[in-house]
Amino acid sequence: MKILCWNTDEAVWKHWCQVVTADTQLVRVENRTEVYDLLTQASSDFRYCFVYLEDQTFSQQVEDVVALRSAFPKQKVIVFPNQASQSAALRLFSVGVSGQCAPYIGKEQLSLVLSVVGSGEIWGGKAFIQQLIMQSAATATSYDRELEDLSERELDVAQFIAKGLSNKQIALEMNITERTVKAHLTSIFKKTNTKDRLALALLAQARHSVL
Repeated sequence: MKILCWNTDEAVWKHWCQVVTADTQLVRVENRTEVYDLLTQASSDFRYCFVYLEDQTFSQQVEDVVALRSAFPKQKVIVFPNQASQSAALRLFSVGVSGQCAPYIGKEQLSLVLSVVGSGEIWGGKAFIQQLIMQSAATATSYDRELEDLSERELDVAQFIAKGLSNKQIALEMNITERTVKAHLTSIFKKTNTKDRLALALLAQARHSVL
C-alpha cells in the first residue's frame, strides 16, 4: 500500500515512518505542486493522502486541502492538524475529507483509522461531526445577516472562496483581473469582519446551506 504524505515537518515525518505497517510505502512531498504532479500522474497508486497542517500557515493549508479535494475528488485524504480548530474541521469534513487525526498518532490507532476510512467511513467521531453540523446550522442565520451587505459580485467571490478557488481561478471565472478579486476580498473581509479565507469560506458555506 502506498500513501502520499504532504509533510514539511521532519519530526512528524519520522514518526509516521515508525507507525505504519511494514507493507506500507510512504511517499513524501513538501509542497502543493508536488502533490498535484504525483496525483495527476498516478492517483490510483496512492490509497490515501496524508496532509500535515502546521501552525504557521494553518488557514492557508486548510484551503489547500479544500482545493485538493476539488481537484481529486476520488482521493481519500486524512489530515493531521497541529492545532485544534472546530471551524477548520467543519470546513474540511464538509468537502469530503475522510478523517482527522493527531500528528503523533499511535501505531494501533493509525491502523484502526485506515481500516475505518478504507471501508468508506469518516474518522473523527460521528458525534463530533454531528455537533459541528448542528453548530453550523444554528449560526447559519447570523452568517446570512453578516453577508447581506455584500454586493452581488462580492457574493460571487465569497462563493468561489467557499469552493476553494484561488484568486487567479476566481478572476478567470468572473472575467476580471486578480487585482479586482483582491479588491473585492478586502471589501468583503471588512464588511463581514472576517480575517482570512477560511473564516469567509465558512460564512459562505453556511449561507448556501440555507438558501
